[in-house]
Amino acid sequence: MEQDTIFAPATAPGRAALAIVRISGPRAFAALTELAGDVPAPRRMSRRTLRESSSDETLDDALVVAFPGPATATGEDVVELHLHGGRAVLSAVCARLAGLDGLRLADPGEFTRRAFLNDRIDLTAAEGIHDLVDAETDAQRRQALRQATGGLADALDRWRADLIDAMARMEAFIDFPDEDLPETLQAEIGLRLRSLGEEMTLALADGRRAERVRDGLRVAILGAPNAGKSTLLNWLAKREVAIVSEIAGTTRDVLEVHMDIGGYAVTVADTAGLRETPDEVEAEGVRRALARAEAADLTMVLADGGAGDRGRQAVGGLLGEDAIAVATKSDLGGERVPEPWIPVSIRTGEGTERFLEVLNAAVADRTDRVGAVALTRARHREAVAAAAEAVNRSLGALEQAAPLEIAAEDLRLAAASLGRVLGRVDVEEILDRIFAEFCLGK
Repeated sequence: MEQDTIFAPATAPGRAALAIVRISGPRAFAALTELAGDVPAPRRMSRRTLRESSSDETLDDALVVAFPGPATATGEDVVELHLHGGRAVLSAVCARLAGLDGLRLADPGEFTRRAFLNDRIDLTAAEGIHDLVDAETDAQRRQALRQATGGLADALDRWRADLIDAMARMEAFIDFPDEDLPETLQAEIGLRLRSLGEEMTLALADGRRAERVRDGLRVAILGAPNAGKSTLLNWLAKREVAIVSEIAGTTRDVLEVHMDIGGYAVTVADTAGLRETPDEVEAEGVRRALARAEAADLTMVLADGGAGDRGRQAVGGLLGEDAIAVATKSDLGGERVPEPWIPVSIRTGEGTERFLEVLNAAVADRTDRVGAVALTRARHREAVAAAAEAVNRSLGALEQAAPLEIAAEDLRLAAASLGRVLGRVDVEEILDRIFAEFCLGK
């Protein structure tokens, strides 16, 4: 791959003011010379006429910039062509590049993959770049940016450094058993490993938060028929998503809507009304509603405020730590609603501000946490879990006065597990899976 020079559009397809084409590899500057006649001063945007050499036809009046390697995004010579954004212009320039010797269209994610292979970034930063491109909410952007700029890598590097230091101290005991080493040294190693294991355990406990930011929190709306579930969904989505009807049992399947709530990505599911019914289709909808509630990170339990205590008692069994209790149609009931129920009327707006405050707080509490080690993927959690288990085994071996070789081997396994997250050992089997998700030109 190092012999190839790759190119690809780095902007989205379609009509736009500008289109950017990136070129990376040993023939990047030669390609620029073929199109523009020369290579301008490094890292300075210059205006050039791009031409078809065989016919001297003008392809575009463009801005070009050359970045000499290795201090570039990919670690290679890089060229950017800033073109007019018409489809015909982009197509003509890409066709010209494809006709040059040694150039080919890049595979998805290949620019970022080369950055990784040339030690410009580690795997966690590559994944952060991918998440940053896909970010749709402020929380996703903040988390992805922290990871892309080394937030996760810094924590893992610190853990690995502690493991390697502990391994070095153990090796001193193993290799020089007759030396006059401090008797407290082994105890210090144990204290450091215990602290390290606790940090990893805490990161694993918070791991689902980071994944929720990246993938979106799952919220289910539950309640009896005609409790106002579809009305609430439409109000949250600010559009007519679900059919609203006075006929009970209108919603019979799970209806999902992706939305931004308080800066966080949330998937809200409207479900069938919960009741016993002889209708097989509606009964299946009730079963799916209960299954969605079981899988949800947060539920909104709705009771018809006009039905009083009877309505609240009918769904009271659904309340729990991860539930928000909402008494809908509050404009129809004159009685005071007890805690924890929030009286809400979508028709008059009563209670909607308080409801949104509670909902935003609940979503934020289950997602982002500033300062925490963000394990945004299952592979991160699996590797850190394996490292934590190995650290605890090593600590147990020390406490039981087992041979130090056993404790040191467990620390080596822990360091290797963290190294796999960063991409420093045993990464070939996961490279294709990670970079195949990237868009073309990134």
